[in-house]
Amino acid sequence: MAEFTRWEIYMLLNQNRPLFLPGIDLSGANLKWTNLSEANLNEANLSQADLGRANLRNAELYRANLSGANLHGANLNNADLRLADLSGANLNGADLYLARLEGADLSGADLTEAKLPDGSRHR
Repeated sequence: MAEFTRWEIYMLLNQNRPLFLPGIDLSGANLKWTNLSEANLNEANLSQADLGRANLRNAELYRANLSGANLHGANLNNADLRLADLSGANLNGADLYLARLEGADLSGADLTEAKLPDGSRHR
Protein backbone atom coordinates (compact mmCIF):
# COMPACT_ATOMS: atom_id res chain seq x y z
CA MET A 1 0.00 0.00 0.00
CA ALA A 2 1.69 3.15 -1.18
CA GLU A 3 -1.31 5.28 -1.99
CA PHE A 4 -2.32 6.51 1.49
CA THR A 5 -0.33 7.86 4.42
CA ARG A 6 -1.35 6.93 7.96
CA TRP A 7 -2.88 10.39 8.35
CA GLU A 8 -4.89 10.01 5.14
CA ILE A 9 -6.18 6.62 6.28
CA TYR A 10 -7.16 8.12 9.64
CA MET A 11 -9.04 10.96 7.93
CA LEU A 12 -10.67 8.59 5.45
CA LEU A 13 -11.95 6.28 8.18
CA ASN A 14 -13.37 9.13 10.22
CA GLN A 15 -15.73 10.41 7.54
CA ASN A 16 -19.52 10.30 7.76
CA ARG A 17 -21.00 6.79 7.92
CA PRO A 18 -21.52 4.48 6.23
CA LEU A 19 -18.22 4.54 4.37
CA PHE A 20 -18.31 4.02 0.60
CA LEU A 21 -14.88 2.71 -0.40
CA PRO A 22 -15.32 0.09 -3.16
CA GLY A 23 -12.09 -0.94 -4.86
CA ILE A 24 -9.85 0.89 -2.36
CA ASP A 25 -6.30 -0.41 -1.85
CA LEU A 26 -5.58 -0.69 1.87
CA SER A 27 -3.24 -3.67 1.55
CA GLY A 28 -0.91 -3.97 4.50
CA ALA A 29 -2.68 -1.18 6.41
CA ASN A 30 -2.98 -1.20 10.20
CA LEU A 31 -6.75 -1.10 10.74
CA LYS A 32 -6.81 -2.74 14.15
CA TRP A 33 -9.96 -1.94 16.19
CA THR A 34 -11.32 0.15 13.28
CA ASN A 35 -15.07 0.65 12.93
CA LEU A 36 -15.93 -0.37 9.38
CA SER A 37 -19.49 -1.45 10.13
CA GLU A 38 -21.79 -1.13 7.12
CA ALA A 39 -18.87 0.03 4.95
CA ASN A 40 -18.93 -0.71 1.23
CA LEU A 41 -15.58 -2.39 0.61
CA ASN A 42 -16.63 -4.41 -2.42
CA GLU A 43 -13.59 -5.46 -4.49
CA ALA A 44 -11.25 -3.69 -2.03
CA ASN A 45 -7.66 -4.87 -1.60
CA LEU A 46 -7.15 -5.56 2.10
CA SER A 47 -4.50 -8.24 1.63
CA GLN A 48 -2.05 -8.48 4.53
CA ALA A 49 -4.02 -5.76 6.38
CA ASP A 50 -4.26 -5.90 10.17
CA LEU A 51 -8.00 -5.90 10.94
CA GLY A 52 -7.66 -7.48 14.37
CA ARG A 53 -10.77 -6.76 16.50
CA ALA A 54 -12.15 -4.53 13.72
CA ASN A 55 -15.92 -4.04 13.50
CA LEU A 56 -17.00 -5.17 10.02
CA ARG A 57 -20.59 -5.94 11.01
CA ASN A 58 -22.91 -5.63 7.96
CA ALA A 59 -19.92 -4.64 5.77
CA GLU A 60 -19.99 -5.31 2.05
CA LEU A 61 -16.83 -7.21 1.12
CA TYR A 62 -18.02 -8.85 -2.09
CA ARG A 63 -14.98 -10.01 -4.12
CA ALA A 64 -12.64 -8.29 -1.63
CA ASN A 65 -9.04 -9.48 -1.34
CA LEU A 66 -8.40 -10.34 2.31
CA SER A 67 -5.64 -12.87 1.62
CA GLY A 68 -3.21 -13.09 4.51
CA ALA A 69 -5.17 -10.49 6.48
CA ASN A 70 -5.30 -10.57 10.27
CA LEU A 71 -8.98 -10.71 11.25
CA HIS A 72 -8.35 -12.14 14.72
CA GLY A 73 -11.43 -11.42 16.84
CA ALA A 74 -13.02 -9.28 14.13
CA ASN A 75 -16.78 -8.80 14.04
CA LEU A 76 -17.92 -9.98 10.59
CA ASN A 77 -21.50 -10.65 11.71
CA ASN A 78 -23.82 -10.38 8.69
CA ALA A 79 -20.92 -9.31 6.41
CA ASP A 80 -21.14 -10.03 2.69
CA LEU A 81 -18.00 -12.03 1.92
CA ARG A 82 -19.27 -13.70 -1.25
CA LEU A 83 -16.39 -14.57 -3.62
CA ALA A 84 -13.91 -12.90 -1.23
CA ASP A 85 -10.32 -14.17 -1.08
CA LEU A 86 -9.67 -15.11 2.55
CA SER A 87 -6.86 -17.53 1.76
CA GLY A 88 -4.30 -17.64 4.54
CA ALA A 89 -6.30 -15.15 6.63
CA ASN A 90 -6.27 -15.30 10.42
CA LEU A 91 -9.94 -15.59 11.44
CA ASN A 92 -9.13 -16.95 14.90
CA GLY A 93 -12.02 -15.98 17.18
CA ALA A 94 -13.77 -13.98 14.46
CA ASP A 95 -17.57 -13.61 14.53
CA LEU A 96 -18.83 -14.83 11.15
CA TYR A 97 -22.39 -15.42 12.35
CA LEU A 98 -24.83 -14.70 9.50
CA ALA A 99 -21.90 -13.88 7.18
CA ARG A 100 -22.42 -14.70 3.51
CA LEU A 101 -19.49 -16.86 2.42
CA GLU A 102 -20.73 -18.36 -0.87
CA GLY A 103 -17.76 -18.87 -3.18
CA ALA A 104 -15.27 -17.41 -0.69
CA ASP A 105 -11.74 -18.86 -0.76
CA LEU A 106 -10.91 -19.98 2.78
CA SER A 107 -7.96 -22.18 1.85
CA GLY A 108 -5.31 -22.06 4.55
CA ALA A 109 -7.39 -19.72 6.72
CA ASP A 110 -7.22 -20.13 10.51
CA LEU A 111 -10.81 -20.55 11.73
CA THR A 112 -9.91 -21.63 15.27
CA GLU A 113 -12.70 -20.60 17.65
CA ALA A 114 -14.44 -18.66 14.87
CA LYS A 115 -18.20 -18.32 15.24
CA LEU A 116 -19.52 -19.68 11.95
CA PRO A 117 -22.66 -18.75 9.95
CA ASP A 118 -24.59 -21.74 11.29
CA GLY A 119 -23.98 -20.59 14.87
CA SER A 120 -21.35 -23.24 15.61
CA ARG A 121 -17.75 -22.65 16.62
CA HIS A 122 -14.87 -24.11 14.63
CA ARG A 123 -12.40 -25.95 16.85
